[in-house]
Amino acid sequence: MSGQIIFIAHLVTEVLNEGFLPAARALGLSPVIVTDLAREHRQHFAEEGREAYPDAILACDVFNPLALIETLQEADIAPVAVFSHSDHLQTSTALVAEYFGLPGKDWRVCYRAKNKAAMRAHLASLGAEPFWYRLVAAPSQLEPLLADCPYPCVVKPREGVASLDVSLVQSAAALRDCCERLWERQPGQPLLIEEYIEGPLYTLETLGDGERLEVLGGFRVELSEPPHFVELSARWGLDLEDADLQSVVRMICDFGVGFGSCHTEFVQTQKGPRLIEINYRTIGDGREFLLAQALDFPLFRTLLQLHLGQPLPLLAGPDSRLLIQYIRATQAGRLTQTPAAFRHDWAGGFVDFRPLRRAGEQLELSHSNKDYLGVIRALGTCETQLQARVEDALAGLSWELEA
Repeated sequence: MSGQIIFIAHLVTEVLNEGFLPAARALGLSPVIVTDLAREHRQHFAEEGREAYPDAILACDVFNPLALIETLQEADIAPVAVFSHSDHLQTSTALVAEYFGLPGKDWRVCYRAKNKAAMRAHLASLGAEPFWYRLVAAPSQLEPLLADCPYPCVVKPREGVASLDVSLVQSAAALRDCCERLWERQPGQPLLIEEYIEGPLYTLETLGDGERLEVLGGFRVELSEPPHFVELSARWGLDLEDADLQSVVRMICDFGVGFGSCHTEFVQTQKGPRLIEINYRTIGDGREFLLAQALDFPLFRTLLQLHLGQPLPLLAGPDSRLLIQYIRATQAGRLTQTPAAFRHDWAGGFVDFRPLRRAGEQLELSHSNKDYLGVIRALGTCETQLQARVEDALAGLSWELEA
């Protein structure tokens, strides 16, 4: 197969550069990156030894689908596929794909998934279990709600990502303080206030071709202690009744999910699963690579083939044990020493470590996934052995920080 595949990107990411770019090359495609951070992407690919390189990097306001269409037209590009793994860019990507008559996601579903208030409203219109939420963008909208909120409740940006600025608040005073703090930093920011659902957090990973949706499986996620919601670790496996699993699948199908990848988060309660977020994209935080090594099919290539219009093949989820452990900063300061990456293999498994921060970087705590210093990823056949190897790897890591 030949032709140009467009990767719409914001930040420079490992997933694009080491996952999807090599997959595009393996398919015989000519990859072009369109980004609003062209300088950063060009700096990355100025270095030798990268696994794959794009044929071009085009500068564009990628949050504006009209600008994307015009940029491709001006470059005389008629793409054979348009793709993005970015949480922020699914709607723009879907609109561009639709304009060029290419396979893609429904932009309306992408918008509702990213806009958490729109997601709640659409789920309610579908008859989902009642869920208390309100959207506020100013103190005048917040004050009338203070007496009626179901405390504790969760405050989050309407289009937030990576648990950034997500907090659990216990009282009206704490809710007011939290919102005022966020508005002081970003006046008029739309904030979603919603009821707190207590219980274990799971993810559901799916692939679809528009006709058939395949469940790969999911992770059980360990979070930091409230008031923040930072993911600390994740283990592959859904220890759920099949009826509960099928309930989640029905909910996302009714929502409109059906094409490409989707990463859904839900809490398992005594009454059944409750949706927290529908992220209409790949899983993120480096877990794509772990899944790619565990699956019996080439994950990155298969995803791109869906966007090329090819049907979803018969798939099987991993039967290996998978474990991810994130190491996060607990204080601000300048990193003066960081551990090097490594990988240890054995028969039937491996454990690897990848640093996410470099010496010399200044850390400012955000109480989100952006505080990660590094990630340990492990695959094996025995969960007890895997846990022991991860703990050994963790014990050998050290960072030095100047406050």
